[in-house]
Amino acid sequence: MESKELTERTNNLWADLKKKIRDLKVEKKNSLEAAQFSLAETDTAIRSLKSWVITHQFDCWESEVHFFKELKPPFIAKFIYFSRVISLLSSLPHSGTKLKKGIYESELEYLRYFSLENRDFMSYYRRNATYMDRKYFLRFQYDLDVKLAVDIHSYDERFSTSHDHLIAQIIAHDDYEIFLSTQIARLKEKSFEETLPKREVQWTAPKVALTELVFALHHTHCFNGGTTSLSETVKRFEEAFSIDLGNYHNTLAEIKNRKSNPTRFLQLLTENLTTYLDKEEDI
Repeated sequence: MESKELTERTNNLWADLKKKIRDLKVEKKNSLEAAQFSLAETDTAIRSLKSWVITHQFDCWESEVHFFKELKPPFIAKFIYFSRVISLLSSLPHSGTKLKKGIYESELEYLRYFSLENRDFMSYYRRNATYMDRKYFLRFQYDLDVKLAVDIHSYDERFSTSHDHLIAQIIAHDDYEIFLSTQIARLKEKSFEETLPKREVQWTAPKVALTELVFALHHTHCFNGGTTSLSETVKRFEEAFSIDLGNYHNTLAEIKNRKSNPTRFLQLLTENLTTYLDKEEDI
């Protein structure tokens, strides 16, 4: 194939991989499971990419540099990122906020050490410099006068250059740093919440509104597949919100006798949620 076609196929493959990862994040029940499935999808994409490239002859050196500097590294970065997340989450203790925080901070310290060790190349990459591109991002050649990875001879030269893997590590570490910082922030939030006195959730809308909601949920068979009795459903809501709904059958009769819009509370819920969703789409 021509280099232009390779670029198009690579961009499509990347877009497809990102969509699969987004879907997995929603579908899977926890971060570890999502990372495991995402790693498998990433591995499949990289194998496809490699099969295209190992026999490809680029049209010009600029196309080859573009591929190994811009197109390939994000794929490898995802593989590195998910591998580190899986390794971390699978070995994390179930309890112990202080212990978890220490583990996260140790990982951040590793990232800082990596940055110090590779600060010259990171500066080159982040400044979008190009003067060393032909040394860094062309296959079957490397310059012994520049800093190289110690395991460079383990790379497949048909699918690697001397520095494309380093870019992948930089991208992966940026994402991993965000992940670690988020985990630390959640620990702090959890610790803060644990120090707060527990506060009951109170129903502050009218009782008739709660009655309307309870009847709607009950007759939609939302609890135990519809086998829960109406009285039990009402009792559960009364206990949850420390409220007495009184003679809810009489309240329902009042709702039925409304001259217009009997289910006004349910309609209000729909309108408010729709307004919120519309705002979210604009963000």
